[in-house]
Amino acid sequence: MDVLGWFSAADYTIAREILQRGVAAIYLIAFVSAANQFPALLGEHGLLPVPRFLQSLYAAKQPTLFRWRYSDRLLLAVAWTGAALSLLILLGIPQQAPSYVFVPIFLVVWLLYLSIANVGQTFYGFGWESLLLEAGFTVGFLGAHDTAPPITIVFLVRWLVFRLEFGAGMIKMRGDRSWRDLTALYYHHETQPMPNPLSRTAHLLPRWWHRVEVLGNHFAQLVVPWLLFAPQPVASIAAGVVILTQLWLVATGNFAWLNVITIVLAFSAVSDPVFGFVAGGAHAAGIGSATVPLWYAIVAAAVTVFLVVLSWQPLRNLFSRRQLMNASFNRWHLVNAYGAFGSVTKERYEVIVEGTLDDPDDTTAEWREYAFKGKPGDPRRIPRQFAPYHLRLDWLMWFLALGSRDTRWFEVFLLRLLEADARTLRLLRASPFGREPPRAVRARMFLYRFTTRAEKRATGDRWVRSEVGLLVAPVALNG
Repeated sequence: MDVLGWFSAADYTIAREILQRGVAAIYLIAFVSAANQFPALLGEHGLLPVPRFLQSLYAAKQPTLFRWRYSDRLLLAVAWTGAALSLLILLGIPQQAPSYVFVPIFLVVWLLYLSIANVGQTFYGFGWESLLLEAGFTVGFLGAHDTAPPITIVFLVRWLVFRLEFGAGMIKMRGDRSWRDLTALYYHHETQPMPNPLSRTAHLLPRWWHRVEVLGNHFAQLVVPWLLFAPQPVASIAAGVVILTQLWLVATGNFAWLNVITIVLAFSAVSDPVFGFVAGGAHAAGIGSATVPLWYAIVAAAVTVFLVVLSWQPLRNLFSRRQLMNASFNRWHLVNAYGAFGSVTKERYEVIVEGTLDDPDDTTAEWREYAFKGKPGDPRRIPRQFAPYHLRLDWLMWFLALGSRDTRWFEVFLLRLLEADARTLRLLRASPFGREPPRAVRARMFLYRFTTRAEKRATGDRWVRSEVGLLVAPVALNG
């Protein structure tokens, strides 16, 4: 039996494919990232061990499969299971099964990643973790090929994009004055957490262009999101604006999967006829059923009511003078508040970690630098592109340089370097001592800026750095 035609979003079957496969692809990256980094950062002998965290009252309230037991082996089983299921969805295999099979598979992926994120502590304290969880839960209910996408779920995905974009726009207007006087991008490309190969080029563009960038950002985040709910083709055009602005951010920075998932979710506003028009006027054929079975309409309606009820606090937050940025209002990370870069750092500081094989008290001791994969270090090295892969240690090093109060993980990190811990060293690009433990390590603070074009021609360097001071005095295992 079919319900009324209004509940069917039969014109959004191509969008459904992009949404489900795109989100699954990001889950795949996130699970692989967890398998590669979690044991060293948060494992049994990690920088912030999960077993110790699970003893806290806060952890006891978190929904996670690790509540009763954690081991690195179990973590890897969860991560690789999630990666395998994500890959199947990316390939479109579970979508061929009935929705009563497909939707639970997507929910299992969501639950597995929720279990990881909820014990990830500061290394998982990023807004895009909640974004991925909310996206996975929502797009899973778009259903398999035996049903048309329910129109209410399509609009809930747009509501997610709206909160993501409009929330970011409002936090900027309420935050740093540089967003209001259009000077924010005089600094942002240089001071962002992890620059990429084009960040310096973007930074060196004329200042009038940076002001245009800020104006374009305000238009894209404060005006365009409202148009996502307009009739076609206006909604598709609005989605196109979101996609184009996010592509510029992808081209000029490393923001893990934040920009990529925003691009994917924006396709919720692009209809099949618009896809056909873009393809040259051909009619875009729907994928799967054109109707919603009654049983699935009941499921989708229940989920819609559930998510609408949870939307009240995030809605209030959007228009609150004390707007929260990247906040979750429930333990399940559903219907969250988003926003990024409400303030812009004007100067870039970097923590440089060094070790020595000599007596650290000897003024002639040779100190050699540990090289990180993503964060700036060697002034001559071109910043690499890692996003949508998330280098969690490198991001925390950026917060450390900004004066982060939680430095427990960094203290243990220095200890692991003194031990030449193999897992920890794999998080780095290179250790100056190979597998040999240093006699002592220290951390110095430097001020970094991009070289001008003339400086680059003269020296070959991409950064100019000057020492600010000593962050951590030399420490050794023998005290």
